[in-house]
Amino acid sequence: MTDLLITNGRVVTQDADRRVIEDGAVAVEDDRIVAVGPTEELASARDPERTVDADGGAVIPGLVNPHTHVSDILLRGSFAEDRGLLDWLYNVKRPGALAMDADEHALAATLYCMEAIQSGVTTFVENDTEVLWDDWSPIEAKLDVYDRSGIRNVYGAGMVDRAADATFQKLVTDIQAREESVDHPPLDAFVEDTDDVVAEVDALIESYHGTAGGRQSIWPAPVVVETTTNRGFQAAYELAEKHDVMTTAHVAEAEAQEQRSISSIEYLRNVGYLGERALLGHCVQIDQRDVRLLAETGTSVAHNYMANMRLATGFAPVSSMLDTGVTVGLGTDNSILSDTVNPLGDVRAMASGHKGYHRDASVVPAQTAFDMVTIDAAAAIGRQEHLGSLETGKLADIAIVDLDYPHLTPCSDPVFALVHAAQGFEVDTVICDGNVIMEDREITSFEVSVDSVLSQATRTAADLVERTGFE
Repeated sequence: MTDLLITNGRVVTQDADRRVIEDGAVAVEDDRIVAVGPTEELASARDPERTVDADGGAVIPGLVNPHTHVSDILLRGSFAEDRGLLDWLYNVKRPGALAMDADEHALAATLYCMEAIQSGVTTFVENDTEVLWDDWSPIEAKLDVYDRSGIRNVYGAGMVDRAADATFQKLVTDIQAREESVDHPPLDAFVEDTDDVVAEVDALIESYHGTAGGRQSIWPAPVVVETTTNRGFQAAYELAEKHDVMTTAHVAEAEAQEQRSISSIEYLRNVGYLGERALLGHCVQIDQRDVRLLAETGTSVAHNYMANMRLATGFAPVSSMLDTGVTVGLGTDNSILSDTVNPLGDVRAMASGHKGYHRDASVVPAQTAFDMVTIDAAAAIGRQEHLGSLETGKLADIAIVDLDYPHLTPCSDPVFALVHAAQGFEVDTVICDGNVIMEDREITSFEVSVDSVLSQATRTAADLVERTGFE
């Protein structure tokens, strides 16, 4: 018997033909989609245990966020926006993240997941770049929250095995002089011996990968090129192969940390890190040869448009990547840079921004942009066989977007409307793994209410800002 039948929707399948089924339906058994088609056809052939009436809304694949950060959500709005990447990183993010205890990381994760669910996200890749490996409690506190959230997560376990050289240390000291009142952690706080950090990540994967009913994944995640040794990158890729997962790193976000005689992309190719298991975040400061190397090696990219704009690091050559066949997903990056974890908000800005930058209205059309938060984002994280579209046999990760708003009317093309008009708050229902985790904007997967989390987060954030010394 069909467990769940979604009816009367405009089903945006994101299948190979990018079909949109008007007055469509989706049938779910256990955690899988078992049929997609017209409502009249599926309703007459199925005897569902539960029916969800989409009432003319857009039925879409659950959104996939291939690059984000979680814990620093509690720092949202607590600092001056006139900051470049290194100013923001060393004067704001790292001091704030290191001041948090395990309970505060759990609270941040709860707030993050609630916002993500209300934005239609059913899968996200967290890049945890501030990991102290002598204590797993902050990691485990977040993984427990992700389990209870009901959605899928990939935890990118941050790996740092190279200390900064004297030149970079002096640069950071000069940058930190701007915020003398902030409690700055030592620059080498996260540095571990290569074998030690590889062993820790290996053990974390063994302990937690595939938990939460298969919704939880762990990846090795070298943080940036400058803080990772050749062996560190090689070992991360080897771990990905050993456990049949992927690996992710921040690359060419801003070249201040990545100065060498060859490009960061060429360097990663040389040490054996590029390939179908690698997902590179940002890739802003790269050239056309680098783009070709990404395409030739099957390396995917997480484009973080809003964060790159906020820090003024520049425009990633996304148009060239797409034209060359590189798989690109759209990430929201840090919730204190985007300033949300809402893909439908970011995709609108991204699609329009690249048109303006290239002075070419044909760049990143609406369908391509929507692919970047659904099927292409799923491909970027190696899950296109299971996620990113509404097709028989795929996992039942689904969102329903209410189109009954003035700013979405008229709506002759739901994909165009989702990219260029929707703002994210219109997401009404979210289903993950076949379970309804939000209905009528009410999240049901957490026992705690949204209002109570908002109140606690506000109080905790104020205390964190004071403790850290932000002005």
